[in-house]
Amino acid sequence: MANNTGQKFGGREAGTPNRLTKEIRIHLKNFLHNEIESLGEYLKDLEPKDKLDILIKLMPFVLPKVNEVNHNVNEPISWDL
Repeated sequence: MANNTGQKFGGREAGTPNRLTKEIRIHLKNFLHNEIESLGEYLKDLEPKDKLDILIKLMPFVLPKVNEVNHNVNEPISWDL
């Protein structure tokens, strides 16, 4: 029989962390940490084009994006720093 009352019965209480998700995140974090340490060895064996492609894909995780700055015609210019 389906629960049509809108009330929750059983399961975890609200705010209780999922143990399996936590364990998966820990293992994934450890795996990625080891792979990042080995990245230099992986890149050394690649062609320059492939190496550059990987570095370009990794850049957004290290360097912030630069936003374009525009000036409107009637906007006053302030040179105060």
